[in-house]
Amino acid sequence: MFLTPVLTVLALATLTAAAAPVEHAYVGSDACKKCHIKEWKSWSETKMAQAYELLKPGVSADKKKAAGLDPDKDYTTDQECLSCHVTGLGEEGGFVDAATTPKLVGVGCEMCHGPGGTYIKDGYMTLKNKEYKKAELVKVGLVGEVSAARCTVCHNDKSPFVEKGAVFDFAARRKEGTHEQFPLKYAH
Repeated sequence: MFLTPVLTVLALATLTAAAAPVEHAYVGSDACKKCHIKEWKSWSETKMAQAYELLKPGVSADKKKAAGLDPDKDYTTDQECLSCHVTGLGEEGGFVDAATTPKLVGVGCEMCHGPGGTYIKDGYMTLKNKEYKKAELVKVGLVGEVSAARCTVCHNDKSPFVEKGAVFDFAARRKEGTHEQFPLKYAH
């Protein structure tokens, strides 16, 4: 008799935990566009934004061939490749597949700046709250300073496109591979 109430409580706790939202959910780069249109436009024209397209058959065939890859193969479901060509793969709320999570295709804002589901809510970084403080956003998921360590998760010699032993030049790659930097209108 005692077992039934205990099992009921355990079942409810399990269901509640399963239904609970991800602490810092991925929202996709279009959510950032609302406030950061110049950065978004600049990013949307980069290789990072188009990284998923490179996994398709025939795209960048010469580079794939030179790296020892089959240029006619479809790599869009290869987990090893996807980890560096989409946003949040393997993380709760991250990329699942192109049909289920199309907003996370490519290397989006959240790969560098952290999942935005919390820090773009009211009270944090919104058009209504122009006085937000960066330190408060960092507490809820924003990456305070993007460093080479974020980049070298993918830009390392495990990639077939990186020469073994090559050193990642963070300063140069930051200028050419991400987005233009624009001054913020308000102090944060």
